Amino acid sequence: MRDLAFLAFIGYILLLGLKRPFLWVLLYVYIDILAPQRIGYSLITSLPVSLIAFAAAFGGWLVLDRKEGVRFSVRQGLMLALLLYCWWTTGRADFPLDAATKWDWVWKALLFAIFLPFTLTTRVRIEALALMLVLTIATIVIGTGMKTIFGGGGYQNLKFFVNDNSGIYESSTLATVAIGLIPLIWWFTRHGTVFRPHWLVTGFAIALTFACLLVPIGTEARTGLLCIAALGILLLRYTRRRLLFLAGAGVLGLSALPFLPQSYYERMATLAEPGGDESASTRVAVWKWTLDYVAAKPFGGGFDAYRSNRFTYVMPVKQVAGNTTTVTYQPVEDRGRAFHSAFFELLGEQGWPGLAIWLVLHGLGLIQMERIYRRWKGVEAEAEAWIAPFAAALQMGALVYLVGATFQGIGYQPVMLMLVGLQTGLATYCARIDSARALHRRSAARRAAVDDKLRGAVAA
Repeated sequence: MRDLAFLAFIGYILLLGLKRPFLWVLLYVYIDILAPQRIGYSLITSLPVSLIAFAAAFGGWLVLDRKEGVRFSVRQGLMLALLLYCWWTTGRADFPLDAATKWDWVWKALLFAIFLPFTLTTRVRIEALALMLVLTIATIVIGTGMKTIFGGGGYQNLKFFVNDNSGIYESSTLATVAIGLIPLIWWFTRHGTVFRPHWLVTGFAIALTFACLLVPIGTEARTGLLCIAALGILLLRYTRRRLLFLAGAGVLGLSALPFLPQSYYERMATLAEPGGDESASTRVAVWKWTLDYVAAKPFGGGFDAYRSNRFTYVMPVKQVAGNTTTVTYQPVEDRGRAFHSAFFELLGEQGWPGLAIWLVLHGLGLIQMERIYRRWKGVEAEAEAWIAPFAAALQMGALVYLVGATFQGIGYQPVMLMLVGLQTGLATYCARIDSARALHRRSAARRAAVDDKLRGAVAA
């Protein structure tokens, strides 16, 4: 029954896309994030629904969609450069089979992010893509929040729609994405046109925000707590009553403490003592190994280069005998540990050139969103008042992602690359508006100059 529901929905959108091909772009976003082919049980699992939507999105734009205002931006060029560089390193990877497996989804994520801005030619399309991102993530987040409330959480115990700890369904990744989308959720309560501002929209935003905040609790993802703290700091810039905001956040945090499980306290306590936690200790050890690795191979070792690491670190071991606790330090040998950081992931797999491209890509995005926010801040016309808050929401989402990416290997996370495509589409849209206005001003100036000459000739 679940398979039929998914297939009926996908088939319906494919039919609607014959008249509105942009719907196929949204369909691919939905399938790529939610992965219904992994949620189903029978028929849908054997159909290449992701490939069908991927081909429809590209083919529909090429054949059926209008190409007005299409531009190729610097950030798209950077993503293309990263795509080609990843292709080159995959061909000379330390672990060819593992690298090929990762390359199979990375190239699609990068190519779709490059393509996405070409389709975002109007405000409606930009908003529709943002709405699809929010609602698709909400599908997972709401279920996660409900399971957390009813006692189904715990580190590596919270089950999502799929029994697979990868992609968006990896606990720390979901926590990062959920927290990063909160500013975008609240943008819809004031500037949405698909769903106009209404008390029902605000009520849904409140409930969804609560569910997003529950994700780090239910998954006991330490990265999620850091992302919440980062978002709180970022929101101070856009809050007029900052003392009231800080007081409210403190009261909310304190009121939640009695409802948190003991396992959550124990898990979060390792943030203060990373040396006493095996996961944190291996992170530091892998990062040191990565620096040594690229010192010898500055161009990286291709995808999954971490599989060659091998190192030894010291872990404290506590022994309790009555009222006496003794701590001894024992060496632990480990190998094949993942990078646990997008920065070191790019460094180890793509070397210094790949890391540089990735950093410039995200750095330019932050600068672009800041410029758009300042350029359009204070505009009161309804047709343009949405731009500055939207840029601010995208900037905060990107910063939260970078905080989370510091402790996770999510350098090529498809949702975040879609966010890059959305940022690029917004920048291109704003550039078109400014270009049209500049052209109008030049035309008006030329007409005024001609009129002045005519008046001068008549007067003479």
